Amino acid sequence: MIPLIYAQEDANVTIKKVSADEKTKRHLENLGVLVGAQINLVSIHKGNVILKVKDGRLALNQSLATKIFVE
Repeated sequence: MIPLIYAQEDANVTIKKVSADEKTKRHLENLGVLVGAQINLVSIHKGNVILKVKDGRLALNQSLATKIFVE
């Protein structure tokens, strides 16, 4: 299990843990970023992460990407 920020670009990963406050967790869950979800790490640029979640894309800053753990 590693922080999302350290996963390889274009990797398909499964979210295993989200270490954020409850408000942030709920917001991420509403966007499809929740434990057990499979996502694709599209790109990492200057610490910012672009994810493919379901049929859409989502950008996360470095601070948040370090709180999401994947395999």
